[in-house]
Amino acid sequence: MDINSKLLNNTGVILVSHGSTLPFAEEVFVEIKEKFIKATGLAAEIGYMKVSEPTIAGAVEVLKNQVDDLDKIIALPVFLAPGIHTNIDIPQLLGLDPLEVDPRCPDGNYPEEHYLSIADDVDFDGEIKLLSSIGPRDELLDIIDKRINEALSESKLDDDAKTGILLVTHGSRLHYNKEFATALYNKFEKTCELPSSFGFMELCGPSIPESINKLVDENQLERLVVVPVFIAPGMHTTHDIPHILGFLDDHEHTHEHHHEHSHDHGHDHTHDLTPVEFDGEILYPEPIKADDILIDILISMINEAC
Repeated sequence: MDINSKLLNNTGVILVSHGSTLPFAEEVFVEIKEKFIKATGLAAEIGYMKVSEPTIAGAVEVLKNQVDDLDKIIALPVFLAPGIHTNIDIPQLLGLDPLEVDPRCPDGNYPEEHYLSIADDVDFDGEIKLLSSIGPRDELLDIIDKRINEALSESKLDDDAKTGILLVTHGSRLHYNKEFATALYNKFEKTCELPSSFGFMELCGPSIPESINKLVDENQLERLVVVPVFIAPGMHTTHDIPHILGFLDDHEHTHEHHHEHSHDHGHDHTHDLTPVEFDGEILYPEPIKADDILIDILISMINEAC
């Protein structure tokens, strides 16, 4: 996919990510960055909100060193849905005004230890253009279909086994994430001939266990494909969701879950991690990762904005 030729000079791109203590999450974003640069010819760097390096401010410095006479930075949040991070945290980390009041801290006076308080300031005199999140684009359905087919190819059951599909995503305090998941699922449901539903990891409902139980009970399923609608592997996709699906035991999950949520998320929350009771086969494919379709989506977002 071609990039707008007007962007090839004096412009850099920050691919904004959350950050994770898990190394394979960073590996995915390095691959996303490398594919993006190869496809566009644009200077690009990953900018992590927290935990990982480089930070958003650090990514700006990298671009300043890479691009002569850099006068424009496009910040592209590689997030599927809007939320607190895209609307509040990332704008402030870029030195911009938040898009709305922060429900965590309405007066804007964050505690001294909060990541927004300790983050380095961005040092850049040019234009910073912050794009929106990816949203429920039709192209995501192609990735979901690909993951379903990959999972079914590994199934031990016959092709005619009664099969259901569950899309799972994160959840948010703000309403945007549920709107994203609902819109994406509504598109998916129209193209899927199998019984299907969707569920959230935390912060809003229906939860994953609620959705699984309802889907299984109503359709007498023998096989369930649980598709993680996440960009990169993280604690939710490698530990929380597998625990709910019965892939991990309690001891293995408890240690890892506490470590990640205390160091990575930085917010208090609870979610139902009780393993579901299902006697059939559960297939659990990989998240989106650095799929070529995702790279095309990111390029389209750049072209649409410019």
